Amino acid sequence: MYDVYLLASRRNGTLYCGVTNRLLARVYEHKTKQALGFTTRYGVDKLVWFESHELVNNAITRENRIKRWRRAWKVALIEKANPDWDDLYWKLGGVDPAVIVPETYRMWERQE
Repeated sequence: MYDVYLLASRRNGTLYCGVTNRLLARVYEHKTKQALGFTTRYGVDKLVWFESHELVNNAITRENRIKRWRRAWKVALIEKANPDWDDLYWKLGGVDPAVIVPETYRMWERQE
């Protein structure tokens, strides 16, 4: 399965759209700031929406369409499925990086 997903920095905050075939692992990378770039720069790490596809081409097509959408349409998509903007990572069984990564290796917590 391939997942198209939307991350947010907070409710009505900065949004990011991506596609992956390992959703929990990918969101974990965003949470621990291993995915350098836009999401790290803007603190975007809350999984607020996702959609699964069997074929990678369908997932990529959907991702590209959503990326071209107006922000209001993305917000409506999120709020239809997740009106409280809950972080779905936890509901899907995601693990807390602070529990499994020793403190000395928690790069995402360090102030630069």
